[in-house]
Amino acid sequence: MTKSVFTGPVFVVRDNIDTDQIISAQFLNLVPTIVEEYEKLGSYALDGLPKSLYPVRFVKEGALDSEFPIVVAGKNFGCGSSREHAPIALGSAGCKIVLAESFARIFFRNSVATGELYPCEITERLCDTLKTGDVVTVDLDAATVTVKATGKVIKFKPLGDVRPVVDAGGLFNYARQSGMIAAQK
Repeated sequence: MTKSVFTGPVFVVRDNIDTDQIISAQFLNLVPTIVEEYEKLGSYALDGLPKSLYPVRFVKEGALDSEFPIVVAGKNFGCGSSREHAPIALGSAGCKIVLAESFARIFFRNSVATGELYPCEITERLCDTLKTGDVVTVDLDAATVTVKATGKVIKFKPLGDVRPVVDAGGLFNYARQSGMIAAQK
């Protein structure tokens, strides 16, 4: 059974967070299919954010994983270069969900294709009301976000046909599970 409810502290970013900020180009030589390099990718997730604007880091210095399973963003999250390393780095760091007002199309597709995280489009601007460390509960079945401190419930667009692909762990796993391609031997 796939998990559908996630609770944890959020990491809040603003508009136009690009793939260079999500994973700097200097780390693109890390190969996600090699376990050690996949784990290392997570330690660099969101490392390109300016320290002056984001003094709390998504991944603490020297750590491989983040304490923030949910990222809250404004508009156009994942814009810029097409790099599948961006959602992979976030997923490797332990991020399960990105709640954004809108996504760059290529980031959204890479999130689904890799199965690393659920890209959820929220219906109101949470990056102005939440701060890093606030705790929320995301219910993928109900398509809701509940803010722990206030009990406020915010809807997001249901994932629809995207959800089973992410649930399966990405496009190739989904294709194998659904019989579209032969299972690996």
